[in-house]
Amino acid sequence: MARRFDDSRLVLASHNTSKVREIADLLVPFAVSVQSAGDLGLPEPEETGATFAENAILKARASADGSGQAALADDSGFSVAALGGAPGIHAARFAERPDGVRDFDWAMEQLHEASADAEDDLAWFTCALALAWPDGHTEVFEGRVEGALAWPPRGDRGFGYDPIFVPRGGAQTFAEMDPDAKHAISHRAIAFRAMIDACFTPAA
Repeated sequence: MARRFDDSRLVLASHNTSKVREIADLLVPFAVSVQSAGDLGLPEPEETGATFAENAILKARASADGSGQAALADDSGFSVAALGGAPGIHAARFAERPDGVRDFDWAMEQLHEASADAEDDLAWFTCALALAWPDGHTEVFEGRVEGALAWPPRGDRGFGYDPIFVPRGGAQTFAEMDPDAKHAISHRAIAFRAMIDACFTPAA
């Protein structure tokens, strides 16, 4: 049985403000006070894991150890079947241009050029969530949502690769969808629901 989360504070082990905001919104019903690793001045650990789960654990453990509080980390990525599942866990690094600037518009263009001639348009987002306590205990939950590549990019509501991903059964990209609609079906939401069911109790 998973450990229940009964603390009043939680560190979100991320320096990505969009990701922090999305996760913080999902935590609103649980009356948890949230701070990000960036707010606390905690360094970003090197992501040396071979899987989303391993990288999420690395980040959650670093923030729990550095803050002395429970910490939640997300590791997520975008995969394209025609590219053998790339960029996968390297999705963020894939968006770094040769000059070192992270540019998702440029990254989406690279993915389109690399897969434009492929018959298979399958793509998917994966998310692993790691919830770590200062005593060393960690729980991990995963979610995945499949869909198709879209081109050209559409929408300005999302971030990362959202503008070129249409979830299965839908017509809009993640970046076109109302945020609440996206939260209901996203890879992060799937992993989040599993974590909530296992570890959290709604506020009275």
